[in-house]
Amino acid sequence: MSIKNIFKRLRNGETILPNDAEAYRMREESFATKKLLVQMNSTPDPDEIRKYLSQITGSEIDESVVVFTPLHINYGKHTKIGKNVFINFDCVFLDLGGITIEDNVFIAPKVSLLSEGHPISVEERHSLVPKAIHIKKNVWIGAGATVLPGVTIGENAVVAAGAVVSKDVAPDTIVGGVPAKFIKNI
Repeated sequence: MSIKNIFKRLRNGETILPNDAEAYRMREESFATKKLLVQMNSTPDPDEIRKYLSQITGSEIDESVVVFTPLHINYGKHTKIGKNVFINFDCVFLDLGGITIEDNVFIAPKVSLLSEGHPISVEERHSLVPKAIHIKKNVWIGAGATVLPGVTIGENAVVAAGAVVSKDVAPDTIVGGVPAKFIKNI
């Protein structure tokens, strides 16, 4: 198998076992991403930040995107960022399962988007289970919120600060708490 295969399998939601012959490639790519992150997180220049983020994601980051560094990403190539997106300080994106952020999204400080997890059973816990996260247009994710694998947040929704989102969020709603629950329609 080639390097593309393990990452394609991850993006397709395939569980990766710890003894997978290509599992080491995830670490190699993560360290390559980290080299770019060190440079990106060291510059105050917004254009340079977008340039490095484009290299990390493998796609052009629009000039309307604003990122306040530091930003932490473990892979990058499975992250897609739309236009007019604002990402505040100290966010964490684990994107092996895929993260899509549509246009006009606000992401507050210390938000974690975690598209990968592990089975609960001790015997299988070292396996990696990827599930894509999809943040739709005009979403606002409050400070310190965590979005777990497989979650879609509907258009115009608001995730309250500190929420842990483990299930899909309907459009035009506010959710909050641990686990996040419906608060009201907007």
